[in-house]
Amino acid sequence: MNHKLLCCGDATNLATWSNIPYFLLQAGLQNGLLQGGVPLWPERLRWQRRGWNLAQLLRHGKPGGFQYSRRFTRALLAPARLPADQPLLLLSHFPLLPAADWPAAWRVDFYIDATTRQVFDHYGHGHRLAQGYRQQVLERERLAYRRAGSIVCMAQWAADSVINDYGIDPAKVHVVPGGANLAEDQLSALPPAALPPPPSVDHPLRLGFLGKEWQRKGGPFLLQLAEALQEKGIPTVIRAIGPDPAFLPAHPALQPLGFLNKQTHTARFVAELRSWHFGTLFSSAEAAPRSNLECLRLGVPVLSHAVGGIASTLPDSGCGMLFPAHPAAADVADWIAARLSPYGGYLTWRAALAPRWREFSWDAAVEQLAKILL
Repeated sequence: MNHKLLCCGDATNLATWSNIPYFLLQAGLQNGLLQGGVPLWPERLRWQRRGWNLAQLLRHGKPGGFQYSRRFTRALLAPARLPADQPLLLLSHFPLLPAADWPAAWRVDFYIDATTRQVFDHYGHGHRLAQGYRQQVLERERLAYRRAGSIVCMAQWAADSVINDYGIDPAKVHVVPGGANLAEDQLSALPPAALPPPPSVDHPLRLGFLGKEWQRKGGPFLLQLAEALQEKGIPTVIRAIGPDPAFLPAHPALQPLGFLNKQTHTARFVAELRSWHFGTLFSSAEAAPRSNLECLRLGVPVLSHAVGGIASTLPDSGCGMLFPAHPAAADVADWIAARLSPYGGYLTWRAALAPRWREFSWDAAVEQLAKILL
């Protein structure tokens, strides 16, 4: 049976939704789980969006939410001309696509990073919607989950929401964190990298930041952490990939690298991550981060705290350290200092992580998905 991947965009386009559909599709095609993606183009609906938002503003005083409407999902899916009278398997990344009244011949499963309620509450997107409309959206999502075959979540955080906020049978809900958004064929061609040296004035401790949103993903906390480590006599720098350097604060420990294209400059991207002593993620809100998985795929341990779906990307203590939500910089600095002493112990710990690389790949994730969906 034809098994297609569905998302708000074109899954064959690397730029769609943080690369996740692209890498899932490539691994799914190789595994046989997927036979293709359904190309959709939400950007073509911009005029419909403007008209709909204006109508919402006039009716309710709040213009947002076109992407959650029936009009959006139907208009987005219409050009694909999917046959309503033929069996079809759809794996959708968006819990409102297709609308819950999809044809009886279809089986729809969802693979999501967060529920819409979590997007509204934790990312603050709900404030743009009128209260009545917001409730309509959540009810349509509940109906879609009830009718779906399975709801696979990228984190236990999202799975708990599906079960508790939407009243869905736990037997239908699963957790598969997914994999690192890195091309395995390119990684296999790269030579092994040397482990980073012990921190010193000439070679400071490297804490890595990966992502565009400096504020939300904990950048300011990392500067506090660098200062706390300096006070303990550990020279430290923050290596930041993603944020525009023009919008970052001036700080002696911050070393902005700008955007690194991990597809066209794979060797440079990989060498940079492998030079870090730790990847980091201390977000204020986070659903299913790829940055942790990319670090782990490359054998780099991660420091994070337990917010949102972050915990599902650190399966055990061999992968790094998960701190209680919003830790004090001094506490994290104390843990790092203890982990680095003796430095041989750190190297042994890190050497044990590297052979586990396949756990954090999309190939492994697709194998888990196949056991659930087939």
